[in-house]
Amino acid sequence: MIEFKNVSKVFDNGVVGLNDINLTIDNGEFVCIIGLSGAGKSTLLRSLNRLNNITQGDISINGESITQANAKELRHMRRNIGMIFQQFNLVRKNTVQKNVISGRLGYYNNWQTLLGLFSKEDYDRTEKALEKVGLADKLKVRSDSLSGGQQQRVSIARTIVQEAELILADEPVSALDPVTSETVMNDFKRLNEEANRTIIINIHSVPLARKYASRIIGMRDGEIVFDGPASEATDAKLSEIYGKAIFETEKEARQEAIEARIESDVQQEIQEETNI
Repeated sequence: MIEFKNVSKVFDNGVVGLNDINLTIDNGEFVCIIGLSGAGKSTLLRSLNRLNNITQGDISINGESITQANAKELRHMRRNIGMIFQQFNLVRKNTVQKNVISGRLGYYNNWQTLLGLFSKEDYDRTEKALEKVGLADKLKVRSDSLSGGQQQRVSIARTIVQEAELILADEPVSALDPVTSETVMNDFKRLNEEANRTIIINIHSVPLARKYASRIIGMRDGEIVFDGPASEATDAKLSEIYGKAIFETEKEARQEAIEARIESDVQQEIQEETNI
């Protein structure tokens, strides 16, 4: 179970990212977080694995405070938290196999990681994970040769290999076309239903949130303004909270995500050339 107790986050520039959040999410839930840009969705999600440190309050996972965890405790807790990013967060020049097996890094020490000394069991896990997301034939393929949807499914395979009980996804389908978005969301749904993984996704698409989530949380200005079953997130209710803007953000978010992905690819290519 995840618990937020009086959680606030104020950034160095004075912007309030989260304002006194109190929230409980049970194990095995499929939650989608919606809201306009700047609502606090990413801040909330990233505070769960301490990519963002909160200013006050406490966040606990299954009774353990991740807020108070020291470096060793945090590394151990993060083994059970998978993170999927909008820009895939893959090493583009590496094979799909290398990117997926990196989900096991938390189980190895530094010198084993540097030498790539993974066990046969972990290589087997990698192959099985790729089978689950329909990419078994891409094992030895360079990741930058894949489509955007395939790269995101590689990211999902990485969390399967990690064996994370909690999977966080920050706008995972924003840069994808509608058909591919459904494919990726179906992967999340299978993980939730077949492996009982807790799934928490930030998403701009209200229709996708309604279709896949069992629970929808709506945010605005760092606060929770809606929390209930997906069936209760009606057009009328969301319009009352956000106006028409909540239904118009998806196209804009997709364009921004595509531009960000292109920029990320360019930066990684520059970095790779620098390292040659």
